[in-house]
Amino acid sequence: MAINGNTLATMTKGQKGVIKAVDTSDPQVQRLMVMGLVEGAEVEHASSAIGGDPIEFKLFGCGISLRQEHARFFQVAPVVAGD
Repeated sequence: MAINGNTLATMTKGQKGVIKAVDTSDPQVQRLMVMGLVEGAEVEHASSAIGGDPIEFKLFGCGISLRQEHARFFQVAPVVAGD
């Protein structure tokens, strides 16, 4: 079951966020965590494909693309300017 509220899937282009919680019920999500999508990681929505799927994020200076169905498993809090 995906997390409700602000998730990677709800972020807009250029928005930054910090991952606050991860729903690990999907094995694909666990594989994404190995790539660095873990609690406390700061991500930025870089771009989206036409139609919004997949979504590209900047993570630790690299790009990573996620399908919306997987992005919904990562709850985020927005990064406020100056943080």
